[in-house]
Amino acid sequence: MQQLRTASYTGLMGTLFLDESLAILARVPAALDALLRDLPEAWTEANEGPGTWSPREVIGHLIHLEKVDWMPRLDIILQYGPGRPFDPVDREAQLRERDGKPLAVMLDELSTLRGENLKRLRALNLGDEQLDLEGRHPALGVVTARQLLATWAAHDLAHLVQIGRVMAKRYRHETGPWAEYLTVMH
Repeated sequence: MQQLRTASYTGLMGTLFLDESLAILARVPAALDALLRDLPEAWTEANEGPGTWSPREVIGHLIHLEKVDWMPRLDIILQYGPGRPFDPVDREAQLRERDGKPLAVMLDELSTLRGENLKRLRALNLGDEQLDLEGRHPALGVVTARQLLATWAAHDLAHLVQIGRVMAKRYRHETGPWAEYLTVMH
């Protein structure tokens, strides 16, 4: 039986690591678009209660991070190393920056920003030496470029799970007794 690779697996070389990361990062905007575009607001504005995010708010969060997090932080690592800490990121900026854009426009913006960022990332042609360069996170301390890029992909996947969970829970009562078999409902 083949073992699953865990987050501590360090055997992925630069090109393979980047190819795997890019495979996820390139697909997530299209997956979100396919799931959310043209859905009734009952689906896209639902949340799990106070202090939780709707699918629309998650898209706003992803847009914000495309602008201020992943590539700007990679640039800091490549230019300054751990001598210049990353700028703090407001992980809830989308909650204050509501601008009334239709969700379709937000999905298009996410796709465009992600495409531009991935084009820049590919052009850097990072190898293992660059992926192992260090930067300084304001709360976490020393991190590597590889960890930053892995977190970007994992972050996307975590928000896909979150959106699916929020949407599934809209039908908690409608599923009746089957909810017992749906772990997402608990």
